[in-house]
Amino acid sequence: MRKRRFISCLLIIFLIVFVCVSVQRYLITIKNCGQIEPPKASEKIASEFSSIDINSANAFLVQLDKGKNKILFDKGGNERIYPASMTKIMTAVIVLENIKDSDVKITLNEKIFEAVYRSNSSMAGFLPGEKVRILDLLYGLMLPSGAECAIGLAEYVSGTERTFVDLMNSKAKQLGMSHTHFTNTTGLHDIDHYSTVKDITLLVEYAIKNDAFYKIFGAAKYSTQPTNRHKYGITFYSTLFSKMDSAKFSGGVILGGKTGYTEEAGQCLATLAEKGGNRFVLVTCGAPGDNQTQILHIEDAKKIFNMIN
Repeated sequence: MRKRRFISCLLIIFLIVFVCVSVQRYLITIKNCGQIEPPKASEKIASEFSSIDINSANAFLVQLDKGKNKILFDKGGNERIYPASMTKIMTAVIVLENIKDSDVKITLNEKIFEAVYRSNSSMAGFLPGEKVRILDLLYGLMLPSGAECAIGLAEYVSGTERTFVDLMNSKAKQLGMSHTHFTNTTGLHDIDHYSTVKDITLLVEYAIKNDAFYKIFGAAKYSTQPTNRHKYGITFYSTLFSKMDSAKFSGGVILGGKTGYTEEAGQCLATLAEKGGNRFVLVTCGAPGDNQTQILHIEDAKKIFNMIN
C-alpha cells in the first residue's frame, strides 16, 4: 500500500514539473513570436547580390581589407577563363619589378611588329625602329592595350618573350594564383593560357600596391614624349574610361581598370573602385560581344558596384 502511494506521488511530481516546463516554453514562444534572428553578415551579403542579373559568365568582387578581404559576389570565381588583355596587368607588374629606371629608352625592332601584325593584336601606335621610354611603353601597354609594348618590354627585361613568361608564371605561383598559367605577354588566345576571375582579383590586389602601377592603372589619358618616329609623341586613351560617360556610380567611383577581349574570352574587365571609404576589386569575364559592340562588361561592373551598400 505504501509502495503504491510512493509511486503515485512520484508520478504527480513528474506531471507538475512537465507542465511547468511546457508552460514556460510556450510563454517564451509567444514572447518571441514575430521576431527573426538577424542574418549573419555573410548571409546578408549573399542575399543582396543573389538576384543580380549580369551579362558576364564569370564575376568576382572583393572588398579590400587589411585583415582579410571580404568576398561580396562570386559567380564562377574558380572556373577556368581566358584572361585576354587582362594578362597585361601581370606583364606590367613583372616589368616594374625588374627595371631600375623607367626613363631608359628601348628600340622596338621589326620582328616584334611582324608577330603583332600576323596575330592582328591591338596596338598602341608605335612603329618599327622607334626609340621609346619604358614608362611610355607601360602606358601604351595598359591604356590602349598595345601588344608591341608588351613584347618590346618583355624582350628588354628577359631577352625573349618566352623567358619573360617564366617570370610571369613564377609570380602567379607566388601570389597564390593556383589556377593560372601564362604562355604569352599579350593575352593572345592559347588553350594553355588561362586563369580565373578569382586569380585575376589576387593579381590586381597585389599590383595596385605598386605606386607606379597604380598611377598607370588609374589614368584616363596619357601623352608620350616625342620620339624619332613621332615628333609630337602619341596620346593614349584608356579603353575603360573612354567608353564611360562617367566613372561615377551610386555613391562611388571607378578608380582604374583594364579591359580585355578575344573571341574565346568574350569581354573582360578588371576594375578598382571606391565607395564609402572602402575599396573594391571586381573582375568579370565572358560578356557577349566584341570591341565594337555594346560595352556589356562595363555595364555589368556598374550594376555590381551599385549593389554595394
